Amino acid sequence: QVQLVESGGGLVQAGGSLRLSCAASGPIFSLYALAWFRQAPGKEREFVATISWTGRSAYYSDSVKGRFTISRDNTKNTAYLQMNSLKPEDTAVYYCTAAPSQVAGKSSYEYHYWGQGTQVTVSS
Repeated sequence: QVQLVESGGGLVQAGGSLRLSCAASGPIFSLYALAWFRQAPGKEREFVATISWTGRSAYYSDSVKGRFTISRDNTKNTAYLQMNSLKPEDTAVYYCTAAPSQVAGKSSYEYHYWGQGTQVTVSS
């Protein structure tokens, strides 16, 4: 079973940047597609970005495309989410998640393992 631990959240002003990390342990990390989801207060959890098991392909939601970058380092069992040009509407708890497949999409049902989340707050 894959275990995921997020870090790197915090408080930042609008226009600023943060880099989230997701450290994984368990079965071979490189065999899983990874993704980031987020959930704002009073809203449903929403897809942010996903990356294939090799890291060669990535897919983003329209709301973060061009501002966020997902990446992974399979030698370190770690995934990242670089967030630039942050907006107040990016405020949410961000979750790292893993799917037991080479590639996964934007549905949360595809992902079997979830971290505990890290809070990102963007002030205006």
